[in-house]
Amino acid sequence: MNPVRVILVPIDFSPHSDAALDRAVDFAKAFGAKIHLLHSYAVPVQGVMPYDFAVPDGVWDGIRKVAEDKLEEFRQNVASEGLEASSEVSPVMPSEAILAVSREIGADLIVMGTHGHTGLKHALLGSVAERTIRLAPCSVLTVKEEVVS
Repeated sequence: MNPVRVILVPIDFSPHSDAALDRAVDFAKAFGAKIHLLHSYAVPVQGVMPYDFAVPDGVWDGIRKVAEDKLEEFRQNVASEGLEASSEVSPVMPSEAILAVSREIGADLIVMGTHGHTGLKHALLGSVAERTIRLAPCSVLTVKEEVVS
C-alpha cells in the first residue's frame, strides 16, 4: 500500500462534505498527511437557462470571495487540529476541478461527500463522486452523511 501524504477534500458546504472532511481529518492524523481543500463555484448556467445571457463579473467575484472566506474557515479548523492544510477555489466544474487539482498536488487520496442522488435527480445533476471515482489518478473514499429533511 502506498503511503498517504496528501488528501484532497472537495467541499461544497453541504453536510455531506462536512462529514467527508471529518473523515479526512481522522485519516490525516493517522497517516501524518496534509489536507488540501477545494471548492468549485462553477454553475452550469447554460444547462439551466434556455437562452443566452451573461452573468456580470461582479457577481462571480462576489461568489468567489464568499467561497474563499468560507473555505478559509474550514482550513483554519483543520489547522487547529495540528494538521498542515491548504485550500483553493476554482471556477471550473466540480468533477473537472477535482481531477485536475488531484493531479497538480499529487493527491494520494480523495475523500469526498456524496449526496446519493438516484433516478431523475441523478440524471439531471449527474454525479461528481461517480465521475471522480472513475477517472481519479488515486484512491477515492466517498462519505455519505444521513441528512434529516
